Amino acid sequence: MVAITLPDGKVRHYPGPVTGLDVARDIGPGLAKAALAIRVDGAMRDLSAHISHDCRLAIVTAKDSDALELLRHDAAHVMAEAVKELYPETQVTIGPAIENGFYYDFARPEPFAPEDLERIEARMRDIVDRDEAIACEVWDRDEAIRFFESLGEKYKAEIIGSIPAGQAITLYRQGDFIDLCRGPHLPSTGRLGKAFKLMKLAGAYWRGDARNEMLQRIYGTAWFDRKDLDAYLHMLEEAEKRDHRRLGREMELFHLQEEAVGSVFWHPKGWTLWRIVENYVRRKIDADGYVEVKTPQLVDRSLWEASGHWEKFGENMFTVHTPDERTLAVKPMNCPCHVQIFRQGIKSYRDLPLRMAEFGSCHRYEPSGALHGIMRVRAFTQDDAHIFCTEDQITAETVAFCELLKSVYADFGFTDVRVKFSDRPEKRAGSDAIWDKAEAALVEASRAAGLETVLNPGEGAFYGPKLEFALRDAIGRDWQCGTLQVDFVLPERLDASYVAEDGSRKRPVMLHRAILGSFERFLGILIEHHAGRFPLWLAPVQVVVATIVSEADGFAREVQAALAAAGLRAEVDLRNEKITYKIREHSVAKVPVILVVGRREAEERTVAMRRLGGSEQEIIALDQSVATLVAEAAPPA
Repeated sequence: MVAITLPDGKVRHYPGPVTGLDVARDIGPGLAKAALAIRVDGAMRDLSAHISHDCRLAIVTAKDSDALELLRHDAAHVMAEAVKELYPETQVTIGPAIENGFYYDFARPEPFAPEDLERIEARMRDIVDRDEAIACEVWDRDEAIRFFESLGEKYKAEIIGSIPAGQAITLYRQGDFIDLCRGPHLPSTGRLGKAFKLMKLAGAYWRGDARNEMLQRIYGTAWFDRKDLDAYLHMLEEAEKRDHRRLGREMELFHLQEEAVGSVFWHPKGWTLWRIVENYVRRKIDADGYVEVKTPQLVDRSLWEASGHWEKFGENMFTVHTPDERTLAVKPMNCPCHVQIFRQGIKSYRDLPLRMAEFGSCHRYEPSGALHGIMRVRAFTQDDAHIFCTEDQITAETVAFCELLKSVYADFGFTDVRVKFSDRPEKRAGSDAIWDKAEAALVEASRAAGLETVLNPGEGAFYGPKLEFALRDAIGRDWQCGTLQVDFVLPERLDASYVAEDGSRKRPVMLHRAILGSFERFLGILIEHHAGRFPLWLAPVQVVVATIVSEADGFAREVQAALAAAGLRAEVDLRNEKITYKIREHSVAKVPVILVVGRREAEERTVAMRRLGGSEQEIIALDQSVATLVAEAAPPA
């Protein structure tokens, strides 16, 4: 007898082994039709899998959050089947589901061309129409190796050869195509539907190693219905328009070049934007009782070893070897240095919480292929802080931080914030008891802060669990920025202590926290979220005074001087160009306000005010225009 407990708590009994499809049919024909897979004691399995033991079972349908990954995994297999039918000489290697889609890496003598994607996509639709059953087969490891070698699939044979001997191998068959895979999969190719599209070609090294052969990667996206696919493709079009690299050039904010890979050259306007954001954050944390510090860029290897960062991040650190045989690392993070400041002098419980902040310049070696504009760089600045507190203060400090973080995000235009709770990773420092305590403290603090969190298993820092705050931007993309981590480990490893109320020595708790994360990345997000059209308080150039005729040059300079005296960032354009050309050029540069002046404006001491994106202009007195813009440009309180 097999007892199946359903999500609503009801239990169904069966005389012997039963499949997920049997259970779905037993519940109702509608569910059986919608069923894609099953979840047995939390693990997803094929709908056809036999269940021979008592368990908790849920039927997975398109409404489930993880069903999309299942669909995209199948799309990768259907694409591989289409490629093998069209180009039989091609070898298939690895093809996973990824965020928003899937890819498969192929080895073939001739490169794919963009027009090949149309042929492959058409054949994929044919395979969907065939509605081929997808069946799991368990093979002997050595037999599977011989099978793929006989097909000339050396890459698949190599993958299987790396699996320990004696371990069962699962292959999935659909029609004449068979592939190595752990599964699970949809019941048939017809369940994939046709809301998919092949997106682009790229190169990829076999197993991600630059010493290996270069393969050809085909990327695709897949969704449950055409509406979602169209929405995604529209979002990509919007993302291309908003690309911070293009806008960075058009707005003269920054550039990147090969002589400084992963580092940013900030131009005057871009650095103005940086300073606006930095000064805003500094005002916020000053008001919240933080003290600001500055720590060294080069720190001896011994400190990184003591903290545990050398073992965890050593390969990503830039190092310097000195003539006196010392190894110094360019700091990749600030936390060990902040502990050194805390350790100077005797700290009392009365000194806690101590909120220590730094706009810390950090460097990490990121592979060249991972770099992306200013979103992913090697040299970056963190709006970093560490709160040294007692265990009893964790909840209050977490609540206060979350309020600060939400207010900052709202001021920059982000009101939709998602939160993940990342628990202990496989490789970590500290005992299980310490991790139990840290995780329990963060759970309690999250509840007190009113946070709705989604579990992100195994993704905590090596020293403690963390909250990850993701911003949803104007076109629906999520960007992970802020973090909060509860750390009992580093204070122990680096011998930080304070004098408790009873006179004993105790370890403080460290709350590692960031709001923006990296300045570079956050500014890239900000550029794309606003499509370069910043609110007036953020715009590097807030106003341009543009002349129609040279006779108005003197008045234009007077207008610019009045704006500057009032604290506005204003420029004047006196070039001998048509006013339509000037307006178009400054609109491309996303200047929020253009004040146009000609003979009449100079005589009447007025300006013609034009707003970015508008075709209308308002004739307004100079003094009134200055007062209006000063009020609009006031940064958030």
